[in-house]
Amino acid sequence: MVDLSPRAHKLQIIMGIVSVILIFSILVAIPYFSKDPTSHLQTIKQNGVLKVLTLNAASTYYQDANGGNGFEYQLAKLFAESIGVQLNMIPVNRFSNIYPELQFGTADLAAAGLSEQDKPEINSIKYSPSYHQVTQQLLYRKGQHPRPKKLTDINSGVVEVIDGTSHEFLLAGLKKEIPDLSWRVNEEIGPEELIELVDEGVIDYALADSHEIALQRRFYPELRIAFELGKPKLLRWALKSTEDISLLKAVQAFMHDIKKDGRLEQLIHRYYSHVTKFNYSDIQTFTLHVNERLPKYRNVFIREALAHNINWHLLAAIGYQESLWNPKAKSPTGVRGMMMLTQSTAKQVKIKNRLDAEQSIRGGAIYFNKVLSKIPERIQQPDRTWLALASYNVGFGHLEDARKLTQINGGDADKWIDIKKNLPLLSKKKWYKKTKYGYARGWEPVKYVENIRKYNELLIGFESRQNPDPEKPASILQNDELSISPSL
Repeated sequence: MVDLSPRAHKLQIIMGIVSVILIFSILVAIPYFSKDPTSHLQTIKQNGVLKVLTLNAASTYYQDANGGNGFEYQLAKLFAESIGVQLNMIPVNRFSNIYPELQFGTADLAAAGLSEQDKPEINSIKYSPSYHQVTQQLLYRKGQHPRPKKLTDINSGVVEVIDGTSHEFLLAGLKKEIPDLSWRVNEEIGPEELIELVDEGVIDYALADSHEIALQRRFYPELRIAFELGKPKLLRWALKSTEDISLLKAVQAFMHDIKKDGRLEQLIHRYYSHVTKFNYSDIQTFTLHVNERLPKYRNVFIREALAHNINWHLLAAIGYQESLWNPKAKSPTGVRGMMMLTQSTAKQVKIKNRLDAEQSIRGGAIYFNKVLSKIPERIQQPDRTWLALASYNVGFGHLEDARKLTQINGGDADKWIDIKKNLPLLSKKKWYKKTKYGYARGWEPVKYVENIRKYNELLIGFESRQNPDPEKPASILQNDELSISPSL
């Protein structure tokens, strides 16, 4: 038997304590190192929220009268539903901020029309499978410059691109082949404003993606596509690269499923197939529908207008703008029927079948009165109706934002002639960042209201020729009040 000295005995005790601590530490660490590799995905599920970085734009995410909308929003919403959580879209001010915010951990993924061509130098980013293919197009305004067939044909004017996009990197690569190539990088605006500035002649040429251009060209008929540059872009979601790939695997499985079952194709068709097919100013088409479609529903419009104290020409004009008087119509955003009611709106107005023309027209009349009741009574006709129509289209919150901007800019917030000048500002970052409800496609309610005014006046004209002395229905507006110059 060895007799330990006091010092050796003390050392033995210390070593025993260290051993116990070491064993305890290992036992504590084992669960950590053996965690399920799906921890990121499980954390999202436990929190119940998927956070997605995006941009406020027509091709990505915006708020309309029915809430969130946009291609990327709808795609992300499908994914969030597939993993059983709510969606939280987080808009950033600039495209160039998306990747830094993603790396910082602001969100779980980014969905904003991204591609691997955006940031080739970033190794800490992983991408989802592609879900849409677009091209990079050079845009110009007809009459301002002759059409260039290639970059070297641009002898005057400047090409402008958005900071941090694939377009900037594409031009940087082409400069090796074209040493004299120059361009201007815009750090302040988004693609919609860039395209609008080309139409206004402020910018000579812009390089943008084909799907963004397609959504905007219908509002600017003088814009032209000169040519395409570079390889087609495959749009993808971006995720921060980590050892935990549980979220990436879930996204990959989701993309595979929606491609296989056709949901992705339907979503692309919903948002992009219609952008060049409908001509709002086609009077010949309107005349044809007045003769062939309206007679089937004219008495219904008159009856429901009388029942709800609305001018029947106005109610019919709303119906034409919404569906071209097609009771089976379906919109890109899922609304249905003659008056294109959402499911929630139909429930509010107690309509069971949106595809029944009579029910839809009745629901449209009731809903319009609900919207009209929110407009301050001090606002005189016809402005009160024009504001109600704008709210019917874009939502009351966005209308109030536009009215506030009208006041800021020295206009009369109770007059449509002033408000319609400020509604488009809701699509510009400089202005919508000052508002409560943020970005909106503000030019759409302007077009919406002006179209309905035009259709209303045409209907009055048709009726006066066909029946010089018709029985005058009850109306919140007299016909002469509605027949106002389109310039107002």
